[in-house]
Amino acid sequence: MTEDLPRHPEETGPPCHAEEIVSPRRAEDDDLLRHAEELDAGDPLADLRNQFLTAGNADVISYLDGNSLGRPLRATATRIDDFVREQWAGRLIRGWTDGWLDWPQRLGDRLGEVALGAAPGQTIVGDSTTVLLYKLARAAVDARPGRTTIVADTDNFPTDRYVLEGIAAERGLTLQWITTDPVSGITPEQVAEAVSPGTALVLFSHVAYRSGWLADVAAINEIAHDAGALTLWDLSHSVGSVPVRLDEWGVDLAAGCTYKYLNGGPGAPAFAYVRKDLQPTLRQPIQGWMGHRASFEMGPGHEPAAGIRAMLSGTPPILAMVPLDANLDMLQSAGIETVRHKSLQLTDYVLLLADRWLAPLGVEVAGPREAARRGGHVTLNRPGFEDLLAPLWDRGVIPDYRRPDGLRIGPAPLSTSFVEVHRGLGVLRDLLEKQA
Repeated sequence: MTEDLPRHPEETGPPCHAEEIVSPRRAEDDDLLRHAEELDAGDPLADLRNQFLTAGNADVISYLDGNSLGRPLRATATRIDDFVREQWAGRLIRGWTDGWLDWPQRLGDRLGEVALGAAPGQTIVGDSTTVLLYKLARAAVDARPGRTTIVADTDNFPTDRYVLEGIAAERGLTLQWITTDPVSGITPEQVAEAVSPGTALVLFSHVAYRSGWLADVAAINEIAHDAGALTLWDLSHSVGSVPVRLDEWGVDLAAGCTYKYLNGGPGAPAFAYVRKDLQPTLRQPIQGWMGHRASFEMGPGHEPAAGIRAMLSGTPPILAMVPLDANLDMLQSAGIETVRHKSLQLTDYVLLLADRWLAPLGVEVAGPREAARRGGHVTLNRPGFEDLLAPLWDRGVIPDYRRPDGLRIGPAPLSTSFVEVHRGLGVLRDLLEKQA
């Protein structure tokens, strides 16, 4: 039996019972919070959250931008300190012959095994995503002489589009743009209509940066290959969140960053993948000493190294690779399929809260709802979201904003809890209600 609640002296009328004064909204909020708590209790990755550093940002109650910059691991801080004190200070220049020279390939092979579905000898770490996209795209079009067209989509990340514009100008090629819906993304049907015997290269993102659309890589590859074109995939918004099977899908070339779901840190080095059978015929355009067959001979003329090492140019950023190595340990122990399962649960929960709380306030989901076509983030659209970014940050909620009206909610499966999502979107709802 429920006890009567104490009444304020100014209240009039008969006593109320506890269940009678709970508003429908409060009851729904409690149900949604309870659901988040249940999901957290059943999360096999929950303990990993304690392995991330949060010192210095205790004011952050909900970090929903893991698809832009991942949190640092505690192990990263320890390993960087150890590297500086022991390897750098201790070995000095001898560190290069002790193994640093092999780091780009060693970490590339680890990344290929843990997150890319790539056999050894096809992935290398170094440079930025922009530089690697340029190297791969230039090498690809030069490997298809006589073909005059590059196919890409209008809503791809700006870097991808800008790089292709520059290459087209350099090589006298034509860019053929596929107009994609910003709420979805590239489809096999669109690619089939665009490619032709004159197509040298197609470049798309596995997960669209704006909408979170998950492209059908295998089907698009087959269409491009039937036309004799090479394929280049940007994996920046999928690696570490979505299972990738480069070898199985028949991907020719791929590149991506490591500072989002791989927690490599600001400006962390990117990676490039070149399918093994293509390596002898592709010549990347930035010929540096580290991509030479014998770097320390210092001889005249550039002779490319055998295999994937030919994709290197200058001195590899060894210190910046340490965080990636630490995260690959965590990702390997978690398993990418388990990560993907939680990622879908997190974005399912975002969609649930968006429908219950935010849709009545004029917010629209601007991305795929179908799990098979959804990457690791959800984009919400509403005019005026840009004005809410600062108030959200002031209240400890950090999402990402993309013009013109998109708020990207990117929970990282390794570091984000369901209750954290509940808190963040609850603050967003409160701010929208104050605007109404």
